[in-house]
Amino acid sequence: MKNHYFQSLEPLQKGQKVALADILDKLAVNDQGLIPVVTQDAITKDVLMLAWMNKTSIEQTLSTGLMTYWSRSRNQFWIKGETSGHFQKLQSMRLDCDGDTILCLVNQEGPACHTGRSNCFYLQIDDSEDGTKAAVSLLSSPP
Repeated sequence: MKNHYFQSLEPLQKGQKVALADILDKLAVNDQGLIPVVTQDAITKDVLMLAWMNKTSIEQTLSTGLMTYWSRSRNQFWIKGETSGHFQKLQSMRLDCDGDTILCLVNQEGPACHTGRSNCFYLQIDDSEDGTKAAVSLLSSPP
């Protein structure tokens, strides 16, 4: 889906700035006001997890430097590491060209996944001998 506001930003030159408030109001959020966030390790570039944010959690993350998400299952804000001690410190927040996905580069303290694994993407779908996707294998063991 093309976001006309974000299309209007395409001609901007490197280094030009747009007010954050203008951008936040134009994000393509779902019917619950949420936008997906891909979180990536700033050093290794490993994708750690996918979560959700709303305007308030974006603003809180930017003001505190700690990744703050919206928990859909608990219906509340969630500071990553608040209970586990495995905080994510924001290094960079980026928006995609349509304004419908956020990419956050973080410094991850400890494992990112609630299972204790370094990231949430430890299940891999494997091809079978006939070329179909036939099985799922574990890429890492539980701690």
